[in-house]
Amino acid sequence: MKALVLQQPGEFTWTEKPHPGQPPEGYALLRIKHVSVCGTDLHAYKGRQPFFTYPRILGHEVAAEVTAIGDNVSNVTPGDLVSVEPYRNPVTDQAVRRGKTNCGSQVTVLGVHEDGAMQEYILYPAANLHVVNGMNPDEVALIEPFAIGCHAVERAEITDDDTVLVIGAGPIGLAVMALARLKGIRIAALDINENRLQYAKKLFPEIETVLLKDTVVDDLRSAFDGELPTVVFDATGNKTSMERTFEFTAAGGTIVFVGLFVGDVVFADPVFHRKEITLKASRSARAVDFRKVIQLFKAGLINTEGYISHRIKFENLATGFTGLYAPEANVIKAIIDF
Repeated sequence: MKALVLQQPGEFTWTEKPHPGQPPEGYALLRIKHVSVCGTDLHAYKGRQPFFTYPRILGHEVAAEVTAIGDNVSNVTPGDLVSVEPYRNPVTDQAVRRGKTNCGSQVTVLGVHEDGAMQEYILYPAANLHVVNGMNPDEVALIEPFAIGCHAVERAEITDDDTVLVIGAGPIGLAVMALARLKGIRIAALDINENRLQYAKKLFPEIETVLLKDTVVDDLRSAFDGELPTVVFDATGNKTSMERTFEFTAAGGTIVFVGLFVGDVVFADPVFHRKEITLKASRSARAVDFRKVIQLFKAGLINTEGYISHRIKFENLATGFTGLYAPEANVIKAIIDF
């Protein structure tokens, strides 16, 4: 079977692998239908992804069909359409025992720490599969990034009197907006890209959009009736952007870093202390986030019209991947068709 291997930054090669065969106990054999391209994949190709080693087969935002199951598997059957929860813990450590399965000390992520889904078939633990029969396979490939948005919103512990700023109107930022708006609170999106802000406004007409420029603090106050937002999500993975969140956050507010980068975040402690800011990280998602997002998709409460902006056939991926970086392409989310 075909697989696309990222040998080192900037170098994809095709390889022929043997078919995985009959799944062992507790596993399912999956035929990959769609993989959506994540920022993790894009950063890995450029050599800028933390927690990453080469060579690696990328791909962790997956829609797949179960084609066979091993012994003692009861949650899926052959023919099921499934979403893959791509994080698993080989060790039940302190974090896992406390329900924080997304940040176990030895958590392994499909397509990051182990080979991912940019290949025709994979074996995966059945316990990490969510049956989504009846859903559009395109939407199934989007469940994982929306689960990340869901987890970030839960981390923020938003209350009725909060106001929210989402920095970065890319795929994860849009997912955060989609989940936060269900709280019924005021939201603004901040980005340097006018096209992305226009798309966010089209998806969510009730939000305010703010273009990053020299007057950004005044513009944020205008968006929130003279005040600053009490909850700020940064979904950029950009050092400068993340460090400026302390400037944008209201006193007593909360910052949630959803994106990450290789390096240190530096901030003025007097500002942090004076405002009594709560700073949180949000890493990946948990099974509960997947289940919630699946329910919301099925209920029609998540709008993804236009979210998939580009499609690439699997056999064209090695040559088509670099086109996703072009600013003029206006990529929101690319999906790979198998």
